[in-house]
Amino acid sequence: MIEAEIKIPVGSVIVKGNLIVPHNARGVIVFVHGSGSSRFSPRNQYVSKQFVNARFGILLFDLLTSQEEQVDMMTAEYRFNIPLLAERLIGATESLKHDPKTNRLSYAYFGASTGAAAALIAAAKLPRDIVTVVSRGGRPDLAAEYLPQVKAPTLLLIGGEDREVIELNKQAMARMNAEKKLVIIPGATHLFQEPGKLEEVAKISTEWFLNYLK
Repeated sequence: MIEAEIKIPVGSVIVKGNLIVPHNARGVIVFVHGSGSSRFSPRNQYVSKQFVNARFGILLFDLLTSQEEQVDMMTAEYRFNIPLLAERLIGATESLKHDPKTNRLSYAYFGASTGAAAALIAAAKLPRDIVTVVSRGGRPDLAAEYLPQVKAPTLLLIGGEDREVIELNKQAMARMNAEKKLVIIPGATHLFQEPGKLEEVAKISTEWFLNYLK
């Protein structure tokens, strides 16, 4: 198994990421976290371990530099800049394509909250590279104009108590032409913090990725 902290040049900045590639990896799942989260989030760490156990490679990376994160904490100016986040994700994907550890593998996105919108925009712009997308409590509506261009099969996972986001996801699904599926997890709120709910997210997502990353 390969485990490395990597530096990813994206535009005029460099962001950091953690790359794990198990032996005979099925593909690489790139995590695209939402506002207020990071590659060190316990939720991301838990789900990523489940993916690695299923023999997927994973890339957890910071969409913002440390300086940008500090500014965002004060002003929130970056967290809803979805085009910027999407460009950072495209840059990270390009780095995987040029890295000898990952350049022969397939790629998928696992996006959460606003990160899911960035994932769908990037998938629309990289139709030959992104095999599938999973959105966890995502805001695909924030990628509205790009949704008809997404070719990758997309799974939308939402908590049953996250009612406003359920409606936004249904509206977004109506704009999508790709294969899509909406799964509502009963009793879960936006962050899936209730006992057993994040485990359900990991299990359902793993099954979805197993269908597409081979």
